[in-house]
Amino acid sequence: MKKEIRFGLIGCGLMGKEFASAVGRWFHLAEDLPKPVITAVCDMNLASTQWFAANFPSVKLATTDYRELLASGLVDAVYCAIPHNLHADVYVDIIEAGVHLLGEKPFGMDQAANRRILEAMEHRPEVFVRSSSEFPFTPAVQRICDMIEKKEFGSIIQVEAGFIHCSDLDPGKPINWKRRVATNGEYGCMGDLGLHVCHVPFRAGWIPRNVRAILSKIVTERPDGVGGMAACETWDNATMFCEAEDTASGSVFPMTLKTQRIAPGETNTWSISILGTKASARFSTKNINILEVLYYTPGGEQNWQTVDIGHQTTFKSITGGIFEFGFSDSILQMWAAFLYELAEGKPKKRFAGCVTPAETALSHRLFTAALLSQKNASVVPV
Repeated sequence: MKKEIRFGLIGCGLMGKEFASAVGRWFHLAEDLPKPVITAVCDMNLASTQWFAANFPSVKLATTDYRELLASGLVDAVYCAIPHNLHADVYVDIIEAGVHLLGEKPFGMDQAANRRILEAMEHRPEVFVRSSSEFPFTPAVQRICDMIEKKEFGSIIQVEAGFIHCSDLDPGKPINWKRRVATNGEYGCMGDLGLHVCHVPFRAGWIPRNVRAILSKIVTERPDGVGGMAACETWDNATMFCEAEDTASGSVFPMTLKTQRIAPGETNTWSISILGTKASARFSTKNINILEVLYYTPGGEQNWQTVDIGHQTTFKSITGGIFEFGFSDSILQMWAAFLYELAEGKPKKRFAGCVTPAETALSHRLFTAALLSQKNASVVPV
């Protein structure tokens, strides 16, 4: 029998249900991996836990107090999906309890909160801690990552990456916690979306030296739910223009990172484009089965090729390779990566691992510099 890892869930919202769905589909993976079992759930609204208790007989505890969950003796690991302002206190308590953690972005509301979490880890090095970011587990992106590992791109000319959607174009959409500095932090869209965009470049060793950020507040107020209007305090859109260094070669190139909540026509689009002197590649979840690549031969033609990538996943599943890949599949792959690294002590391959705490710290350096760049209309060192 596969080893079972008992999981607690803190935060029973949308992403909590996605994790639970992945647990329910665990048999879909054709890999020898530990099996996650949901044993305890926690949400400040107890009614939010009912769906989990109803669908997972393994749940032994439903509570509104995460400390009760941590003290219950029922969990080996926790998935924590809560508002950003709670990250520091709750993540630190999880780590100090000796419980493994997959936490949500941005791993602390601000740089000080992120430091608290990383300092807690220093005192409990036996606790395995990672951050969520599912899009790099898409087969086409894993193929791009293989190209990076094999140094197929040559010298990097430029990199563009983005995560954009348009769920907030409607000014009549009621305000939520992501629009308030007290709960979301000053990063706004960068904190909520940014690690998705930074995951692959950071893992590749493409480190921003500096940033010129242009941040936008497009919808300035929203209905408050009680008949009035409330100010939207956080940034809707961010474009970060960086001078990045490739740590492997020392070369320097432009890197553009976009996080946008108001991008007309976009539903939930993650994309990356890498241009190099020997090869180039580009991908967007708009066409999730399609990878575009260009291999350059001196003196030869320069032709973009389209590869129909299919379901060629890093962690093998029962799905045939000719079928399309989807969002729920990327969640399943991410969780396979977390359980694999927890069991083996290292990722299956370099780019098949969840975001590390060190990578979250680098993102906080970048986003903090981006805020200062916007404030002073200047280029700021990272």
